[in-house]
Amino acid sequence: MTEVAVAGEAAVGLSHGTPVGPSRRGAGRRFLGSGGLAPWGALVLLALAAVALFPGAVTRHDPYRIDADLRLAPPSLAHPFGTDELGRDVWSRVAHGTRLSLGVALLVVIASGTTGTAIGLAAGYGSGPWSELVMRVADIFIAFPALIMAMGITAFLGPGLGNAMLAVMLIWWPQYTRLARAQVLGEKVKPYVEAAHALGLPAMTILWRHILPNSWVPLLIKATMDVGLALLLTASLSFLGLGAKPPTPELGALVTQGREHLLSAWWYSTFPGLTIFLAVFACNLLGDGLRDALDPALGRE
Repeated sequence: MTEVAVAGEAAVGLSHGTPVGPSRRGAGRRFLGSGGLAPWGALVLLALAAVALFPGAVTRHDPYRIDADLRLAPPSLAHPFGTDELGRDVWSRVAHGTRLSLGVALLVVIASGTTGTAIGLAAGYGSGPWSELVMRVADIFIAFPALIMAMGITAFLGPGLGNAMLAVMLIWWPQYTRLARAQVLGEKVKPYVEAAHALGLPAMTILWRHILPNSWVPLLIKATMDVGLALLLTASLSFLGLGAKPPTPELGALVTQGREHLLSAWWYSTFPGLTIFLAVFACNLLGDGLRDALDPALGRE
C-alpha cells in the first residue's frame, strides 16, 4: 500500500464513527456541573415524559368522564386542577393532553428533522441546478412566518390534529436542510474528506459514515429546542380551532376551551397553559445545556 493510501486511511479513520474531539469529551460532566439551569430543564422534561408515558399512574380519573354535579369545581384534594364545564377532571385531561402534545411534537421534529437533514446533506455535498433549486424552495418556506403558513396549510387541508401535524412538518424541514447543508459545506473541504475521495469511497459512504457524525451536534441542539417549539405551534393551531377537536384532551385545545370561563374558572386554562410553558422552557434550557456541553465553541462565553 502506498504512503498516500496509508495516510488517507488514517485521515478517514480519525473521522469515522462518533466524533471524539476534545471539546466533546466529558460532555456529561460539563452538562451536570455547568451551574446553570440545564439540569433542571432535563428534570422537568423527565417529569413531563413520565406523566406522558403513564398518565393513568398519576391520576385516577377518566379524562372523558362527565359529572354534571362537579361542573367547574375549583381545585381540591380530589381534583387538584379543578374540573371543567362538564365536570371532567382537568388534571386527568392535562396528563393525557401532555402525552398527546409531547408525542405530536416529537413525531413532528423526528419526521421534519430526518427529512430536512437528508435533503441538506445531499444538497451540500452535491452541486448544480438541483442543489440550488432545493435551497430556493427552502428559502421560500423560511420567508413566511411559521404560524401563518401553518394556518394556511391546515385551513387548506381541513382542521384536525393530523393535518396540523402535517402542516408543521411541511414548514419545518427547510430549517434542517439549511443547517445540514451549512455543516456539509464546512466539512467537505477538510483533509479527511479529501482523503476519502482519494481512496475512492462512494459519496454515500463519505456522507453517512464520515461527514454526518462530525455534523450532528448543531442538528441535535436544534431538534431539542424544536420539540418545545413544535408543541407550542401545534397548541397554537388547536387554540385557533385548526388542530385537535373536542373532546380530545390536547393542551392547546384545553386552553381554548377554558378561555370562555377564564374569569369564573381560572384553573381551566391556567394549568394547561402552564404545562405548555414548562415544556417549552425546559426544552430551551436543555438545548442550551447540550450546546454548551457538546460544543463549548457554540455556547456562551
